[in-house]
Amino acid sequence: MTDTAGSRPGATFRERLYVTWYWWPLPLVAAGLLAAEIHMGYPGVRAWLPYVLIIPLTLLLIWRAGTTRVEVAGGELRVADAALPLEFAGPVEVFGEKDKRRVLGPNLDPAAFLLHRGWVRPLIRVLVVDPDDPTPYWVFSTRHPERVVEAIAAARPAPSVPGEPE
Repeated sequence: MTDTAGSRPGATFRERLYVTWYWWPLPLVAAGLLAAEIHMGYPGVRAWLPYVLIIPLTLLLIWRAGTTRVEVAGGELRVADAALPLEFAGPVEVFGEKDKRRVLGPNLDPAAFLLHRGWVRPLIRVLVVDPDDPTPYWVFSTRHPERVVEAIAAARPAPSVPGEPE
């Protein structure tokens, strides 16, 4: 699900990083096998309780993994529960699938904000230019990196020119 301006008052970009359909069957089959392993042909509560607990729990976990939002609105970049005011957002870089290992590997700063979803290929890195913030940059997944970059650029506050009235 991707929305652009108009989806929410003042929203410039909004995206939900849902789990794609082909990631659902394997965990559900594994949950069914685990429930069958616990059942093992015993009668009574042990016959139905594993199925009633494990399969819905698996569904809930998969659904919860897909509720992450990326949004540029109200002068902020929001990724999941974190927010970065756009006045402190520096240069933005987009990385494709081939560059993921370099970005997420040994070159990743341990102090960086990271939100990576394996089922979403592109990554964005936004440098944080706030001198009081110990986080050097944000790295996060998005399906539409060009739109995020455009939204950040469009929503940034205009730099003030010295000598001009504000």
